Amino acid sequence: MTLDELQRIKRWHVAHREDHPLEYHLWDAILTLWVMGWVGWLPAFAFDAVWAAPLLFFAMSAPALYVSWRVKAHRSRKVRCDWAR
Repeated sequence: MTLDELQRIKRWHVAHREDHPLEYHLWDAILTLWVMGWVGWLPAFAFDAVWAAPLLFFAMSAPALYVSWRVKAHRSRKVRCDWAR
């Protein structure tokens, strides 16, 4: 995902915060995981914590995984997703 896509989705969630509070907080949690994934690489290498690499990779992929899951659920008409393109 590009930063423009992340920003577009975040703006939608901020604009619809009162209507969709759970989605708003869930997206914040996803973005927090994403930042933790990027920031965690330096300590993982500094402390030779190779075991953390899969967790960090998953955290870095969290927004893309969440968006693909939501779009798939939207297409199968299980969940409505207004911010999906």
